[in-house]
Amino acid sequence: MLKMRFIVSGRVQGVGFRWGTMTLAKEIGIKGRVWNNNDGTVEILAQSDSASKLIIFEQKLRKGPTQFARVDYLDKTTANFDDFNDFQMAN
Repeated sequence: MLKMRFIVSGRVQGVGFRWGTMTLAKEIGIKGRVWNNNDGTVEILAQSDSASKLIIFEQKLRKGPTQFARVDYLDKTTANFDDFNDFQMAN
């Protein structure tokens, strides 16, 4: 299982970014979690057994999963976390 952690900055809070990320992840077949951080960034844990799915997910995140989002920077690192059964949006 491939596991990634993304931290996204820009106009990513208050524009439906988490909802769009969850929708995108479910369409692609990514499992994980997305939430807002207090510093204005959005954090995402994503897992898949397919590297190509994670690449597509990252490319679409960089564009912004909603029309009002603007991604200025996306930090990506490999991660180690318990497996998810689906994709969840946290408050």
